[in-house]
Amino acid sequence: MSAASARGALRLAPDAPGGAGVATQPAAGGPSAAVRRVAVIGAGTMGNGIAQAFATSGFDVDLADVSPEVVSRALATIGRSLERVAKKQEWPADRAPEVLNRIRGGHAIDVAIDTDLVIEAVSENFALKRKIFEQIDAVARPRTILATNTSSISITEIAALTKRPDRVIGMHFMNPVPVMPLVEIIRGLATSDATTALVSDLAKRLGKTPVEVNDYPGFVSNRILMPMINEAAYCLMEGVATREAIDTVMKLGMNHPMGPLALADLIGLDTCLSIMEVLHSGLGDDKYRPCPLLRKMVRAGRLGRKSGHGFYEYPDT
Repeated sequence: MSAASARGALRLAPDAPGGAGVATQPAAGGPSAAVRRVAVIGAGTMGNGIAQAFATSGFDVDLADVSPEVVSRALATIGRSLERVAKKQEWPADRAPEVLNRIRGGHAIDVAIDTDLVIEAVSENFALKRKIFEQIDAVARPRTILATNTSSISITEIAALTKRPDRVIGMHFMNPVPVMPLVEIIRGLATSDATTALVSDLAKRLGKTPVEVNDYPGFVSNRILMPMINEAAYCLMEGVATREAIDTVMKLGMNHPMGPLALADLIGLDTCLSIMEVLHSGLGDDKYRPCPLLRKMVRAGRLGRKSGHGFYEYPDT
């Protein structure tokens, strides 16, 4: 998630083809013209958002996770999201069910067998991503592109786990995916020009703006955003100001739509910590050292909105 994600929490862009606007069919031309079916591995917040964006743009989607229950919850979440969009945009009565019906749930890596593109969207854990990429590389067709939604981990390192490093790429969506227009496109050392062109074109077919960045820890979005959040945590830990004061300064003084501590709660404090650890180890600079308060809160299970308690409390979660 990037700073743009905070804006997405407050400002909708309902006319984006892959977002809350009218469902469209995949375009006929361009490098990605042959792509009709995608598989998304990981049915959490990012995974179900990616699935919704593709389905809304006319693609068939396989959405898989570790258990049928997880996938069922994701499909229910997508259904509710589409109902809100349909009401807001005054869709025809059959439009939301039509979009939802394009998403097929599964709970095995076999969804990667018969697809044009696989997007991994699990948590920021390299060991988990390693396991998934080794599995999907073994079953996917040789021409299938393998993308990762990682927000910080090296694309080159992930690609090296496969027998197709030229067809592995980073496709970093922002949260909430159906609304946010940016996709960071990250090339690994071996990623081919053809793969990059296809994935960039695909992002445009979703109504997104692809921006190509180089493969460095955190890329651009989180290399800038996460140190700000980390520094806000330090300010709170050191008693520089209260949580409300810190967020108000950034909202009113810097024109940010959401303060850094509230944004951290939205992202998930465990995700913030994981990204800071990648930055610290990958860049070797102590300015990226995770704040001890952030570590303590994650150990305590205070992960933000998803757990009901982070820097703020969320009693209705």
